[in-house]
Amino acid sequence: MKNQEVSRYIVLSKLRSDKILKNFKLLSRKNRFHFILLPKLAFAALFVLASALLLSFNSAAQPSDPPRKYICYQPDKPITIDGKLNESAWKKALWTETFVDIEGAKKPLPLQKTMAKMLWDKEYLYIAAVMDEEHIWAYQDKKDQIVFHENDFEVFIDPDGDSENYYELEINALNTNFDLFLPKTYRKGGRAQMKWDIEGLKSAVSIDGTINDSKDKDKRWTLEIAIPFASLKNENVPAIIPENGSVWRINFSRVNWQHDIDEDGKYSRKKNPETRRNLPEYNWVWSPQGVINMHVPEHWGLLEFISEKPGKNKAKKFTKSK
Repeated sequence: MKNQEVSRYIVLSKLRSDKILKNFKLLSRKNRFHFILLPKLAFAALFVLASALLLSFNSAAQPSDPPRKYICYQPDKPITIDGKLNESAWKKALWTETFVDIEGAKKPLPLQKTMAKMLWDKEYLYIAAVMDEEHIWAYQDKKDQIVFHENDFEVFIDPDGDSENYYELEINALNTNFDLFLPKTYRKGGRAQMKWDIEGLKSAVSIDGTINDSKDKDKRWTLEIAIPFASLKNENVPAIIPENGSVWRINFSRVNWQHDIDEDGKYSRKKNPETRRNLPEYNWVWSPQGVINMHVPEHWGLLEFISEKPGKNKAKKFTKSK
């Protein structure tokens, strides 16, 4: 996931500072004989510039919507990771809210529907996601390829909720995964540790349709994941094993690209005809970030672990979006 929002802040701040300095020079020329005013004008310009920068970076800390919450229950029987969600615990576990645009309510609803659900036991956090998709395509088939360059599903986990030492997992419709660890966010100078792996990760994909076949319309793809709690660590950060009542920060993002189909029927990311650059991707998330940046962990949703089985009431039926 690109750190687009920080770049946007830098550009906006530069534009604001250029405008302020330009106005200051004009005022200086118009008041060249009023030299007593110049220090005050310079101070005012610097004050406005500092305020603009502060507002820009503070906007990353002000989500447009409150974080969403999910109560995670325990399965009554072992979960088989096959992408099919046949177990009774999956059927009883509630779906999350339907995913929205990453910026929240100020943007239109996603073009295609996405929902997720979760379970846990002593060893694993289980995550299931179902994604409506009329054109299921993916070509990256090697581990740790940058899978968000194609459509994918992404998981972000911060076990202690301190906005540091968090984990990211991306998986595409071929079940190719890319995982990484971040000691701190990009905007705070963090660098992704892409050699880090989720040891013992289990994942599977089932497809209601045909992958990489542009001649037909598909329905959806389902992703099932088991993340070992013991694997969420590195040499400096110990694993945190949740207990009844533990609360973690977590969020999910679905990256979806507009696409073109060539004469051989192969999919590719759609380009702007004038610039020949790829059109921006859609980012559809569970808990809205308020900004185009998943790397703001304080905006992620809240996951509460409960040592109970899911209720008898069945989860909302996942129906295809209109």
